Amino acid sequence: MLKHLLEKNHAFWQAEAKNVRIETGLYIDGVYRDGADRHTLETVNPVSGEVIGELAIATKKDVNEAVASAKQAFKTGVWSHISPRKRMEVLFKFADLVEKNAAKLTVLESLDMGKPVTRVLTADLPEVISTIRYFAECIDKTEGAVTNTDSSAFHYILREPLGVVAAISPWNFPMMLAMWKVIPALAAGNTVVLKPAEQSPLSCLFLAELFTEAGAPDGVFNVINGPGEISGKALALHMDVAKICFTGSTEVGRLMMVYAGQSNLKKVSLECGGKSPQIILADLPDLDEAVDAAIAGIYANSGQVCSAGSRLLVERSIHSEFVKRFTEKARTAFIPGDPLDPKTTMGPLVSQSHFNTVMSYIEKGKNEGATLLFGGDKPEGFNGGAYIQPTLFDNVTSDMTIAREEIFGPVAAIIPVNDADEAIRVANDSIYGLGASVWTRDLRKAHKMVKEIEAGTVWVNCYGDGDATQPFGGYKQSGHGRDRGMGCLLSYTQTKSVWLKL
Repeated sequence: MLKHLLEKNHAFWQAEAKNVRIETGLYIDGVYRDGADRHTLETVNPVSGEVIGELAIATKKDVNEAVASAKQAFKTGVWSHISPRKRMEVLFKFADLVEKNAAKLTVLESLDMGKPVTRVLTADLPEVISTIRYFAECIDKTEGAVTNTDSSAFHYILREPLGVVAAISPWNFPMMLAMWKVIPALAAGNTVVLKPAEQSPLSCLFLAELFTEAGAPDGVFNVINGPGEISGKALALHMDVAKICFTGSTEVGRLMMVYAGQSNLKKVSLECGGKSPQIILADLPDLDEAVDAAIAGIYANSGQVCSAGSRLLVERSIHSEFVKRFTEKARTAFIPGDPLDPKTTMGPLVSQSHFNTVMSYIEKGKNEGATLLFGGDKPEGFNGGAYIQPTLFDNVTSDMTIAREEIFGPVAAIIPVNDADEAIRVANDSIYGLGASVWTRDLRKAHKMVKEIEAGTVWVNCYGDGDATQPFGGYKQSGHGRDRGMGCLLSYTQTKSVWLKL
């Protein structure tokens, strides 16, 4: 289904964007509605700065209604008590509807966040669809246990859903990261209230509508809009929310834990910031392959990726050649343009405000003594829009700001290292621990480094590869808990021990 859309031209996507229907209400109990106080929030196209729509803001009253709807749906058992096969059928139909409505979802994602349509069709939407189908398949594979106890008793352990799950998702992958949380929670039998990022909620609102169309009962999946300090905080403090799962900044992640403690000790799952190292050693199998992966690892999605490989730890003996090839390839690998043009490989940053933040980091890199090799400004001919060129700094040291703080933009920092041991020390010299990679043909060295690197995912001779079976999450201040994989689904359940005396 997606393949034919990849053949569409710029004019097709412009027409789709012109005619797309945009819903701006709150999706509660199976219908769109205005916020109780009729307050609104603008969502803006980062290419033009034009307002796409005025979104209803969920106040505390609206959050209470959304949670009450989810709680009622859970308590009645219309979702949690139906047969596993029936729940699977709904999710499979949902995946089919997502595929059927791929053009609209692609346009919403592109208008709202500035993501190139080709990127949505080749990466984001396939991941959304595979996530839904993977967790649908997991539903009737979830098992309890019978333990080997004394013959006078029968002991078994049940797995049951938690209840109402609140999900707060970020703006960089609006559909994908929301579904990484929503779908396993639903598959486990929970009901959900999702608050997508206020910068890019449009695709998530439409996904909730499609879920209802797939046959899900009203109230099982609700979506509310609003700023984190209003809508997100109200969700995190809500006494009827059993778990909150969050992807975003480490600063806000800390608040989620505070809010959980201030309310009902709800379960908390966090996926926060990253400053992931890509370690390029001299004995790597293929330098060009490593360069290609390093470029994609930092510049894909305009660098707005939590696991972006923003620190390039390059062994000194190949440093010059690596820089030469990286510079040659990076200049043409990601070309800025209109996200609705299939030829565009790099869209703008999500907002002018975020553009200003990334530019401030680039200035810090210059001022602190790093060598700017290319980029560092708007692309030529893009005076409007929140565009930044792919940017590369060399001769970066671990104490520099651009080596320590998450920039969340297309800015790479090369840190020369002497050997694998120094690379491990530099890689671990960070408050973050989300992802990392090692490039070496030495199998023993690779295994040693994998064990010593403090990161939730370590790629060997690749970067960013994986599928729905791969747990995703971090060490240290990158958070705790995991998205994807069977363990993720189980994290949305609780165990009940049953001891039956015979």
